Amino acid sequence: MVVVEGATLATFVTGPITMIIIGVLLNIIGLGMFCWVLFTLAIYALPFFAGVTAGIYSFQVGAGPVGAIVFGFTAAGLTLAAGQYAFSAARSPFVRLVIGLLFAVPAARAGHDLILAFAHMGVPSEWWREAFAVFGAIAVGGTAWARMSIVEKSAF
Repeated sequence: MVVVEGATLATFVTGPITMIIIGVLLNIIGLGMFCWVLFTLAIYALPFFAGVTAGIYSFQVGAGPVGAIVFGFTAAGLTLAAGQYAFSAARSPFVRLVIGLLFAVPAARAGHDLILAFAHMGVPSEWWREAFAVFGAIAVGGTAWARMSIVEKSAF
């Protein structure tokens, strides 16, 4: 065995192939988490919009940054809770339809815009981009509708 001064040890962990594999795996995990967060945010589009609007308004009237954040989170939570309660308490199918659409339509629009933005990155055909976006709108809107109706089944 010959020892050379200044030589660095080449271990398996620091090899270029290992770093490429770890980088690809971490990118897949990160992209998956990013898509999951965006999908969840799209599902709760109406409470998110209500919370952001209330937070911005409270900041503009002088609540400060912390007060605006707290007020925004409170408004978003109350919007979601009130919508779920109203959906579960309503007996008329028309009222349930209107309440469900109040949550599903903004979610479907957010899902459409989200998938269309992702499709612009990798799909060259405009028709396929729009097809993916419509499918995403249906998936996100349907998921928002299903999440609204979950409370109704578990409340009774």
